[in-house]
Amino acid sequence: MHEFELIRQIFRDAGYARPQGAVAHSIGDDCALLNVPTGQQLAVSTDSLLEGVHFPAGTDSFLLGQRALAVAVSDLAAMGATPIAFTLALSLPQADVDWLRGFSRGLEVMAHKTAITLVGGDTTRGPLNIGLTVMGTVPAGQALLRSTAQPGQQLWVSGPLGAAAAALRVLDGSCVIDETTSAALLASYWTPEPQLRLGQWLLGRGAAVLDVSDGLLADAGHLATESGVQVVIEQALVPVSSAASVLSAEQALSWALTGGDDYQLVFSLSADQAVALQEQFPAASRIGYVCTGQGVLLLDGQGQVVGVERAGYQHF
Repeated sequence: MHEFELIRQIFRDAGYARPQGAVAHSIGDDCALLNVPTGQQLAVSTDSLLEGVHFPAGTDSFLLGQRALAVAVSDLAAMGATPIAFTLALSLPQADVDWLRGFSRGLEVMAHKTAITLVGGDTTRGPLNIGLTVMGTVPAGQALLRSTAQPGQQLWVSGPLGAAAAALRVLDGSCVIDETTSAALLASYWTPEPQLRLGQWLLGRGAAVLDVSDGLLADAGHLATESGVQVVIEQALVPVSSAASVLSAEQALSWALTGGDDYQLVFSLSADQAVALQEQFPAASRIGYVCTGQGVLLLDGQGQVVGVERAGYQHF
């Protein structure tokens, strides 16, 4: 099957590629056509997922499709954007139709969950690599940024951390656990939930936001750097995944602090917004505060600074 027939059969005819909403024209021409409503800005983000680096070799293609799109859409959530469309650049060692159909089904599940439409892309021969560009709209001038944290604000995270890092130990066989806990960990890894509703709720509330992809300490460090402030995290307040704790009570906190891949949102917010936040998002937890200074401080239960050798994932 040549490239164009492959695209038509597996991607162009898929339900999640049909024009809808802001998508005026989808796959079939050199470009897609999007309508950006008056008073809105277009938010755009690109992710690249490489086999053996971002996911294990031999990964089930359905699970991979779900995860790849969820990870990309999480960037839209961190900006407070409403998803519109995505493109897919796929490098494949060979044209395996069964693999591609499974991958497409996974994309479709997450596309429906996040209300986003496939509008184009490219395929080429090479090592398995998935390039996704996602687009969404946000009210002009209101996008959530990393650079707006202010001293005196509280620091929050949208939900428990550490499950995805723990799941890697299940995937590589280094830890064996009961079926229920294993299923919970693997679900956290393969089907992370982009925090779109929370991101949109934070619009106009003076929050500085980013998603937890490289690890809480590392990503909080990005927020501190971009805002020119110091972020203080109280170790005892960090919500740790219960399933990660079952796998290893000793390692769970470390996974929560440095493991990454959770795709929760970490954000600063003024104290007067706390009650409204928890009414709408009860899973959110206050984990510290913002003050003058620079970098990230991690404090133990006695208020002493905890030394950390590794803050999170680094590619180089």
